[in-house]
Amino acid sequence: MLLTKINVLLVEDHRLVSEGLSSLLSEYPDLSVTGIAATVADAVVQASLFKPDLVLMDYRLPDGDGAQATEKIRDRLPDTAVLILSADLSEASMARAVEAGACGFVSKTASAEELVDAIRRAADGEFLLEAATMARLFERRRQARRQETERLAVGAGMTNREREVLGLMAKGMDNFEVATELGIGYGTVRTYVRGVLEKLGSHSRLQAVAIARQAGLVN
Repeated sequence: MLLTKINVLLVEDHRLVSEGLSSLLSEYPDLSVTGIAATVADAVVQASLFKPDLVLMDYRLPDGDGAQATEKIRDRLPDTAVLILSADLSEASMARAVEAGACGFVSKTASAEELVDAIRRAADGEFLLEAATMARLFERRRQARRQETERLAVGAGMTNREREVLGLMAKGMDNFEVATELGIGYGTVRTYVRGVLEKLGSHSRLQAVAIARQAGLVN
């Protein structure tokens, strides 16, 4: 009976790591490394060329990240599984990669047995993240998107000059100091400040700066 091999494309920009992984996987008769890529661009090219069963993808790459590479590869090869192997296990990175089409994450601290087991399961079509983890990841993403929408809404309609004035207000400058800094009249500054307060729905300079900071409009 012929052994069905899992063809694996390695995407890793550190040569020693990629060579070590290639050597490790070669010890398993059902795994075959078909190529090694070190960048997002090279990963897409090699995936299109070799059409692997699975891509073992590092997350941090010189020209982008594993989520970008995953999305491009999955667009071209929807049947190819992508498994992220990374030291970065932050929820933000995991959510981005899963949204892009990755089927799971494996830590670089995992044992050889854990890694090979994950590769086999992923190549077999299994999704490796638990439902509770997925729910938490996407709730965090929804919150982040909602905050971004709110930030854009807060700053909607504000002119570039009003943003400049707001930035100087956040530095603690009064109207005279703002006028000197921008080279405009004191009365003009007062007009801009009123516009800032109105558009931020605030009643004082202090409140306006607090709202702007919460929305990410100023540091």
